[in-house]
Amino acid sequence: MERKLVANLYGKGGVLDRVARPEMRVPFLLGLVVFLACIFGILTRPTGFLAAVWPANAILLGLLVRVPKSACWQSWVAAAVGYLAADFLTGATLEKAVLLNAANMVGVAAGYQVYKYLPASSVRLQQPLALLHLAVASAIAASLAGVVGGIANPILFGGGVIPGWIFWSTTELVNYISFLPVILSAPKLEGTLPDFSGLLARLRQEKRAPLILLLISCIAGAVVGGPGAIAFPVPALLWCGVVYPVFPTAILTLCIGVWGLVILSNGLGDSSSLQLDVMTLISIRLGISLVALAPIMLSCVTQSRNALLVRLQYLATHDQLTDVLNRNAFREEVSRSLSLGMNGFALLMVDLDHFKSVNDTYGHAAGDTVLVSFVRRVQGTLRPGSLLGRMGGEEFAIMIPNSQIMDAVAEAEKIRQSVCSEPVAAGDGKLVRVTASLGVVAVEHDNAACLDTLLAEADRLCYQAKERGRNRVEHCGAA
Repeated sequence: MERKLVANLYGKGGVLDRVARPEMRVPFLLGLVVFLACIFGILTRPTGFLAAVWPANAILLGLLVRVPKSACWQSWVAAAVGYLAADFLTGATLEKAVLLNAANMVGVAAGYQVYKYLPASSVRLQQPLALLHLAVASAIAASLAGVVGGIANPILFGGGVIPGWIFWSTTELVNYISFLPVILSAPKLEGTLPDFSGLLARLRQEKRAPLILLLISCIAGAVVGGPGAIAFPVPALLWCGVVYPVFPTAILTLCIGVWGLVILSNGLGDSSSLQLDVMTLISIRLGISLVALAPIMLSCVTQSRNALLVRLQYLATHDQLTDVLNRNAFREEVSRSLSLGMNGFALLMVDLDHFKSVNDTYGHAAGDTVLVSFVRRVQGTLRPGSLLGRMGGEEFAIMIPNSQIMDAVAEAEKIRQSVCSEPVAAGDGKLVRVTASLGVVAVEHDNAACLDTLLAEADRLCYQAKERGRNRVEHCGAA
């Protein structure tokens, strides 16, 4: 018997052998996560009633949506096993386990069907409309789970069908809205764990303030008690939504939601003076759901606005064709770098030779290809910290920090050779040979006030290189 058991577990085709297969790994992990989440929820379940906090359904739905390949029949079976195992382990009867977990599975399946038809930006909570989609999916999942719950309520708890549906649905809705945003907005691990300690260390003083206020609000709510205690953290949560990205805001909102549910289970802090009837409990739970949505919605709006501003800033400071700094941005970046102090720097002016004839001979599309190829070659030779900008047409400027004149000339020579080393493939079998003339100016001290003079001098040397035969580097001594 012993040998048979060992063979069934460890032998070829045994349980552990099947679990170790790649196609079974995800379902097994999913079932394990569901099992652990159920155990946590059961520990919060008052005697003879539903759990105060039930994360398993939201976690399962979030993982199925975030990892589409996990939504296979094996995963659904593993999740069902996880649900049932947790109930059986904690002493539930077969009837109770089947009814409770039928409601769980129906709700998750309904929510998954809604998310199947939503765009990826809604899944990852990357736009404000995603919160509406989340609320709709959560409401549908909670309502259908409530249908099974309404049937189970007379059997398990001796209550009515309609009150069972209402109470079950609101409880599910609170848990979905509390836990689901955290799963959906969580960053991808990509093989490594996020550097949470580094993230905390980088928080500036003003970013700690919302967190501190939130903590104070929770303490005040616990001390004061009463129905209004649940609303104490709302201003701080809204501030968090403005300051923090969606994922940290969702985590904080989850913590406050759980805190509110715990207060509810304790009679809002003073069970001797305030007895909660069912409708009061439902009302407050719905209030917690709406409170949970507001800061996450605000964070989505803020992050969308910030992303748009970053995009507009990028478009305003970069050349659309070559993706390098434009003239004004290059000047501003050089001035900013000089204000930080450097031990000398060099300015290079680069002009492509006979570029007009390239456009006339091969067409403007080929000319654009030549410019893009030129930029990529130059970027491949520049040292870290250098700045490259398009000053107009085929003329480019380069700032090399902490560089003496001979170093700058050597860099310019490398650029010249990289440009003329091989022709540019401009499409349709066209090969365009390109050369460049460069002017180099170096200074031994940081002097942003003379930037215009230095650029003009580098430009003069560039044209001097053209007059002396092109495809060459001209320079002057250190200023």
